[in-house]
Amino acid sequence: MFSNNVVTLLLQLRLQEGVHRLSEITICFQTNAYVVVYYRLTMQERVESWTPHLLGFLLPIITVLGILKGGYWSISGIAYAIGLCPIIDAISPKAAPTRSQNSDRPWNTILYLHTLAYLSCIGILLWHTTQEGFTISVILGGLSVGVVGGISGIINAHEAGHRKKGSLLWRMSRLNLLLVMYLHFTTEHNHGHHRNYATEKDPASAPEGRSFYTQLLMTIPLQFISAWKTHSAKGAKIYQNTVFHGFIIQLALLASLWVLNPNIMYAFLVQAGLAIVLLEYVNYIEHYGLVREVGEKHTQMHSWEYRGVWSRWTLLELPLHPAHHLKASSPLWELRAQENAPQLPFGYYTMFWIALIPPLWKGLMKKQIRNL
Repeated sequence: MFSNNVVTLLLQLRLQEGVHRLSEITICFQTNAYVVVYYRLTMQERVESWTPHLLGFLLPIITVLGILKGGYWSISGIAYAIGLCPIIDAISPKAAPTRSQNSDRPWNTILYLHTLAYLSCIGILLWHTTQEGFTISVILGGLSVGVVGGISGIINAHEAGHRKKGSLLWRMSRLNLLLVMYLHFTTEHNHGHHRNYATEKDPASAPEGRSFYTQLLMTIPLQFISAWKTHSAKGAKIYQNTVFHGFIIQLALLASLWVLNPNIMYAFLVQAGLAIVLLEYVNYIEHYGLVREVGEKHTQMHSWEYRGVWSRWTLLELPLHPAHHLKASSPLWELRAQENAPQLPFGYYTMFWIALIPPLWKGLMKKQIRNL
């Protein structure tokens, strides 16, 4: 029997193999000296598997098969990405990831495989070009490979580019960026965007009211200039500037392709061009209309988040963007949904079509911003 005095109890329940845990106890004392303990058992945090992220390889597989089939089948990759994926994205459930495995091996393997998939797509596209010339089929194939470049190339490079400089993954990131002619991204993203995002100083962050088309025309040259200035501010001479080095390497690559076959260079530029457009689309939606004063501490409120599993699994957890900005060094499997973070109304695939229609985009996002 217990007295009528209020007693505070701390109880920890450990069940076999830690499957359950006691997470909340409510104690109610009554005057007749008995106690009723209400408790709720919750499942221990589910270990999130890496296997759903293999869905991201459907795109390069479809792209390769389409190019090999030839003709209008070459558009299969882009048709899947902007036709079917938005539908799947819209109906897929939302879920916040829980703790992942301690081992990073399967996750890093996925990154390496994405690069291999992208290289394979480029190789098959260029081979197809040597067989047909710069035809409609090749252009469609180039667009499909460009979507692969935007995901398996650039999103992958974004993830790997935050690893230790000089590591194998970091070097892989640089290779991916070379293949899309965007080597300055490493400098601008890591040293410019992460410092200035959601402020007027960041060329990758779009203010409310600016259309995607206007942002695209402005952000590409401004990001290059910003990256150049980052190294210049450190006292680097032009021949010491990493951005200048990257520019020369990219020109050398294009010249080499031209020497081999001008049509190969054209096809290569088609895929690189679309990959860049997709990157800047992602930048556009990730911080659109969110305002942070220069020097203001960044919080989860300065990036848009989306928890739909299709966008998360196929885009290397990129939609959990607030978590990435709170700690850029966190690998994708450690990213978590942030409480109270601004939420996009739809996933990355679905929002693409909305962003292409400025009045629709502005009206939709105005409501989201006003509700923050």
